[in-house]
Order: sequence, then structure tokens, then C-alpha cells
Amino acid sequence: MALLEQHQPVLQAAHRGDPQALAELLAVCQPDIRRYAQRNCLISDVDDAVQEVLLVMSRRLSSLKVLAAFSGWLFKVVQRECRRLGRRALNYDPYDEERAEQWLASQDDAGLRTELVQALESLPRDYLQIVLLRDFEELSIAEIAQELGLTTAATKSRLHRARALAREYLVG
Repeated sequence: MALLEQHQPVLQAAHRGDPQALAELLAVCQPDIRRYAQRNCLISDVDDAVQEVLLVMSRRLSSLKVLAAFSGWLFKVVQRECRRLGRRALNYDPYDEERAEQWLASQDDAGLRTELVQALESLPRDYLQIVLLRDFEELSIAEIAQELGLTTAATKSRLHRARALAREYLVG
């Protein structure tokens, strides 16, 4: 979304409700949305995902509290839509939220703590370190990257993989 940096005034105007700015923003973002959908959706769902994301964006942009989070928010919307379409088409969800919720509901507090400790202990040292820094010490991604000597992208990627491994251990 580097192109979006050039379009900050358009983003701000669209956020305030300017319909012309919104139309321009939709046009600017569409190629990035399509590219991201092509990586995350079934090929047959790409067009549907793009259209749905553009609708969500046009309806909900004004409710976005921090404009600096726009790119992340938009890609999260694409990811959610791809998952929704994939679940519908294949009856498959790699993040099976319902199963995770059922598992959480079946645990008492002590059991949940024990399971969480075991899941964290099962992580490789690098992954454990990044989860502890982010989720327990509440450092920002930038602070973690600086402390570990990583790029921001590498930090985000490592955190994502660590959480996925912990989740797989817990819900698995």
C-alpha cells in the first residue's frame, strides 16, 4: 500500500465522508485488494472477495478510529472475506473459531492456565521470546524489532507464526 501514502489527503477526505474522495480511494486500493485476495482466497472467490471488501470499505471507513491503521484494517477485511468465502465453498476454516470457542468454554481457569503454560513452553525459544515481549510485556512491534535486532516485517511474521503454533498446540 505504498501508493496509499501518496493519497493521504484522499484517505482523510473519504474518512470524513466525501463521496468523490471515497470513489477515488476505492479505485486506488482495488489493485492491492485484488493482489492480496489472490494470495488468500480460492481463485474462484477472488472477484467476489474484492467486491465485498470494496463494499465493506465504503460502508465502514468512517468508523475507522486511527487512519494510520487503514492498510492493516483493509488487509484484515480481505483476509476475513477470503476465509468466509472459503468456509462457504469448502466447508473449511483453517482457523476454526467455533472449535476454539468450544475448547475455551470447556476449560476452567486453572486448566486454561496450565494449558497455556504448556503451549508457551512448547514454542521454540525465539517464538517464546517474541510472544512474551508482545503479549506479556506489551511492547510494540517496533520496540520488539529494535530489541531483537529484526525488521518490523520479520517481527510481525515471527509473532504470527508463534501465535499459530501456540494455537495449534491448544486447539490442535
